[in-house]
Amino acid sequence: MASKYQVSRGTFDVLPDEWVARRYIEWVAASICSRAGYEQISTPVFEDTDLFVRGVGKSTDIVQKEMFTFLDKGERRLTLRPEGTAPICRAYLEHGMHKQAQPVKLFYVGPFFRHERPQAGRFRQFHQIGIEAIGSDSPLADAEVILLQAELIAALEIPGVELRLGSLGSMDARRSYLEHLKAYLRSNERELPAGVRERIEINPLRAFDSAHEGTQAVMAEAPRLVDHLNVEDAAHFDEVQRLLKANGLPYVIDPTLVRGIDYYSRTIFSFVCDRLGAQSEIGGGGRYDGLIEQLGGPGTPAIGWALGVERIMLALGSRDAPSPQLDVFVVAVAERQREQSSVLTFQLRQAGFSADLDLGERSLKGQLKHADRLGARWVMLLEDDGSAQLRDMHTRRQQSIDYRRAVEVLLEEKK
Repeated sequence: MASKYQVSRGTFDVLPDEWVARRYIEWVAASICSRAGYEQISTPVFEDTDLFVRGVGKSTDIVQKEMFTFLDKGERRLTLRPEGTAPICRAYLEHGMHKQAQPVKLFYVGPFFRHERPQAGRFRQFHQIGIEAIGSDSPLADAEVILLQAELIAALEIPGVELRLGSLGSMDARRSYLEHLKAYLRSNERELPAGVRERIEINPLRAFDSAHEGTQAVMAEAPRLVDHLNVEDAAHFDEVQRLLKANGLPYVIDPTLVRGIDYYSRTIFSFVCDRLGAQSEIGGGGRYDGLIEQLGGPGTPAIGWALGVERIMLALGSRDAPSPQLDVFVVAVAERQREQSSVLTFQLRQAGFSADLDLGERSLKGQLKHADRLGARWVMLLEDDGSAQLRDMHTRRQQSIDYRRAVEVLLEEKK
């Protein structure tokens, strides 16, 4: 769990009790995505470095400062993936998914890597759940992916979450705005730190992300992109808002919202949680209509998002996820019943029950206590005469049965 990560490395061990919560989060996500027609995809943990330089953007912090990059034995430059969208777009092109009926709807779960300063909610190895809807420029696609992330957040009962919505406009249309913004920043250069000044020409939007107090004061008066959208971009953004309102999803317009990746265009969004402190974003995403063309494919509109698993767990705190219940614990009182208990346990598992037996040679009392710790619904006590006592741990009702009919009896009990 996030609370047990190694500060020096920004990594952590996921222990068995924590996997219960992680599996539950992933199961809920997979269920919601699958119901909406999204199919699961997995891409390699490392990719050619050039994929991220071209896709994420050479001027971004991710490419300039945060990627784990190395040379393999063939002198190829490889990078541990820092995000999931560029690899999925690469797979979309390589495997001819652009020739399928569009949109192609995909979801993924997996680890990602960024060389950042470790702190609560920010790790060098982290896990994300994400979706991509590739091949549609309809505002319906924007609304669908935003509503799906909201549905997942609600299903996991994450408290204190707010949706912030913005638009970056299309790539071509925002060029004139960027010239306005550059001119404004140049006129205020003396108030800006070196890092912001260096980015004025290559990525002026990132000034909105700066934590520097002087920069924040300058940006409070900066021109806003949402006020400079062209007719088509404004109409698209208005329709997205109408669809969210029609579905009863509240949001706030954030005119300063930007993303730390260059491929975003038009709709962008962020779900922030008031329990997460400085790293308040629990998930977010947006449109990336130019990315696939940038990677050498045809012009293809697309939209997606990612949620941080560790941030979800931090937001949920110590709340327990629903634990998987053990159906049957088989108790062998005498040594000669060990073989019999083993055979019966495997028969129960093959019949679809979760079943366990004592592997530690405990006493009868010790086995019953262990069954209770495991949360067993039923306990089956094998007896010398070939019978067994089946005890319902919920109702405390006990009955004597022929152990050879155990599977049949339990199937009836479970109905």
